[in-house]
Parts: sequence; structure tokens; C-alpha cells
Amino acid sequence: MSALPVIPEPRSTSVTGRIAPQYKRSRSPRTQFEMLAWLFMRLSGIVLVVLIFGHLTVNLLVGEGIHAIDFGFVAGKWADPFWQFWDLAMLWLAMLHGTNGVRTIINDYAERDAVRFWLKVVLYAASALIIILGTLVIFTFDPCPVIDGVRHVADYCPAS
Repeated sequence: MSALPVIPEPRSTSVTGRIAPQYKRSRSPRTQFEMLAWLFMRLSGIVLVVLIFGHLTVNLLVGEGIHAIDFGFVAGKWADPFWQFWDLAMLWLAMLHGTNGVRTIINDYAERDAVRFWLKVVLYAASALIIILGTLVIFTFDPCPVIDGVRHVADYCPAS
């Protein structure tokens, strides 16, 4: 019988089992931020599953299904504050959940501090921009647009 192959040590550990000095990234004492980020990922994931399946059920299964989705469908849905906040919660949680996941990947794979810093700056800026623009779209969306001075009134718009 042949001997089992020897698995080499991971590159980030030394012979003593400690992290080699060149791979230590944090010079400050550990806080509970990573634990809270880990907990946020689990809790937001559960809430997102409920929000997404509710969204898919209402949009694809109730009524005429996918054939009913058009401007009027979205306008009618967003005329109700409940659906505005539902979609807002889905947007915010999905963006924060995804941003936290990408932040973790950047921490794991970006080896140089400067690269890690700038990748996170770009990530946070893009996430903030999407959250702000998405929130503005949800709350400033006019379901009864005025085109060429004529207010287009549909069944979901108040009579004017």
C-alpha cells in the first residue's frame, strides 16, 4: 500500500500554525463588526427570501401573470404605499446584502491595503448611488404622467 500524499500547509500559516506576518492585515484590535456583518447576512437573507417570493408571486402568479406586467401594472402597484415600501425594503436589503458579500470577497482576495481600500471605495460609492437612485424612483414615480400638457388618466389614477 502506498503512503498518503502530504498536503502542503496553506501559504498564510507558518510552521507554528500562526498567521505569517506578511499576511496579517489588521493592525487594530478586532471589533464585533465582522460578527455583526455575518449576522446581518443571515438575517437579511431570510427576510430577502420572503420579500422576493412575495414579489414573484404577486407579479407572476396572481392575475394574468407575466402578460399583465407593463407600465400600468407597475404604476398601479406603486400607487399603493404598501408596495412602495415592499419594493424599497427589497432594494435596500438586496443592495446592503450584496455589498457586504462583495466587501468580504475584497477582504479575502485583495492583498495590498491600497487596492483593498480603493475597491471598497468604488463598491460603497456604487452601492450608495444605486440605493439613492432606486429610492428616488420608487417615491417620485408619477403613475399619471402629463404628456404635452395632457394628463393621461388611467383606472388607477385619481380623476382630475
